[in-house]
Amino acid sequence: MSPFLTWLSPQPTRDERPAQLNSPFDVGEPGALLERAVDAVMAPLRAGELGDGLTVEVLRGPEGGKMFGVLVVEAPDGRVGFLKAFSGQLRQRWDVEGFVPPVFDRAARLAVEPAGERVVKAMTARVEAYRTSPERLELLDAKVQLSAAHDGARAALRALHEARRVERHRERARLSARGLDTPAALRALDRQSQADDVELQAQKRAWRAEREALDELLRRDARRLKALERLRRIVSQVVSWQIYDTYLFENARGQQRSVRALFAPNVPSSGTGDCAAPKLLVFALRHGLRPLGLAEFWWGAPPPGGGRVEGAFFPACKDKCGPLLPFLLEGVDVAPSRRFRPKELGAHPLEVVLEDERFIVVNKPEGLLSVPGTDASVTDSVLARVRARHPKATGPLLVHRLDVETSGLLLVALDEAAYVALQAQFIARTVHKRYVAVLDGVLSRDAGDVSLPLRVDLEQRPRQLVDFEHGKPAETSFTVLARANGRTRVAFFPRTGRTHQLRVHAAHAQGLGLPIVGDRLYGKPDSRLLLHAERLSFTHPTTGAQVVVELPAPF
Repeated sequence: MSPFLTWLSPQPTRDERPAQLNSPFDVGEPGALLERAVDAVMAPLRAGELGDGLTVEVLRGPEGGKMFGVLVVEAPDGRVGFLKAFSGQLRQRWDVEGFVPPVFDRAARLAVEPAGERVVKAMTARVEAYRTSPERLELLDAKVQLSAAHDGARAALRALHEARRVERHRERARLSARGLDTPAALRALDRQSQADDVELQAQKRAWRAEREALDELLRRDARRLKALERLRRIVSQVVSWQIYDTYLFENARGQQRSVRALFAPNVPSSGTGDCAAPKLLVFALRHGLRPLGLAEFWWGAPPPGGGRVEGAFFPACKDKCGPLLPFLLEGVDVAPSRRFRPKELGAHPLEVVLEDERFIVVNKPEGLLSVPGTDASVTDSVLARVRARHPKATGPLLVHRLDVETSGLLLVALDEAAYVALQAQFIARTVHKRYVAVLDGVLSRDAGDVSLPLRVDLEQRPRQLVDFEHGKPAETSFTVLARANGRTRVAFFPRTGRTHQLRVHAAHAQGLGLPIVGDRLYGKPDSRLLLHAERLSFTHPTTGAQVVVELPAPF
């Protein structure tokens, strides 16, 4: 135990020790005692050292950095220290000096993993060999060639028939000019036209027969490839379960559960059980250490999808740790999770910046929800306040939304027809919006565009990720307004309206690479998120006149 446990010096007093372990799913900053331990773990990282011959450069590659965990514990003799862990592996190593070991049974895993990996690799090679086989590639190329041949033949036949049609038209004109356009002569021309139609239909049947013969071969090929891929998935899943069966979790009450039992009937994601939090808790409980405080933070380059900032704290993931940690913590006194809640704003009225019979534009303060959220205990929102102020208003009212932490101009329709008309402008992207933000760092560029597709982070809702395969298009223009005190003031002009679009486009390495000050999701918490919707331009739903509303940022 001693190689992994670092005693705190000076030892905390009884009053400094928390009565309960903080929830691993918390989003808040660590308490004072936990912060001491975190600082001790971060110190060598700041100096570029991971230990055991590794440097933080291993965390700077294109795959991004890693989540680290710190657990403050109390030993049976009353002394307090801390453990540290990393998620997964470091440079294909499960063991790095000073970091707690993985959860799995090493001997059991060694008995199944190498052989299992060989089987999976062999199956993968078999799939790829078939996918790239000359016979299959020739079949796919034949489809392309046949399609091109049919297109060429179709175009040639169409040109021939058009030339014949023109010639028949001329012949009719000649016959008419000479008075020879007898019924028999005209019927002969009609038969020529009908012959062209018959020829076209016959050729279409021939083309269809050729396509269907080749399509049947392609369908047979697709079925075989699908069967091979399905077999590979089955083999891979069998091997995964064999590996998962080497993990056995025991909680503070002495109860044991396997990964299979904890996740049934679902299949756990790859890497389940290898996150920092379960490593730390399993080690502590196995060695009779009482958990006092737990924190996980990111170190290194952000992952390809973004959403991680070096040194920032993050809650435990819902996908891998959601079913696992609650079981591990049974028998441990854990504080209720401190979910993020908007700050209390009091009962002061909502500021109306512009009022019309058909709509109003309000100043949404930072901390006020646009619409009621999932937390039923938080009932205050712009929607609730507008309905109270305009009880006769109809329709959905809010034409668009602002994040709870964003302040600024919000357009509200007072009748359903106005809502439909204004919403159509947002869909057509004829509404022009300008935001002002302060970035945490100095931006070198003066202006530009960001185009990074976004999707929700399924493991960490409501965070968004950059995903070029599955993300929805998101486009933003920006202009630098000022640089001072290590920060940059920018104007954002979003051309799309994706969730957290400006926040992700600011923070992501392929965007501006600088999070907005106070961004608790993509940067670091501060007194507030320095993002404000300051200008809104749209067409009046009744008069058609251009409406421009401006409201300077309060920061």
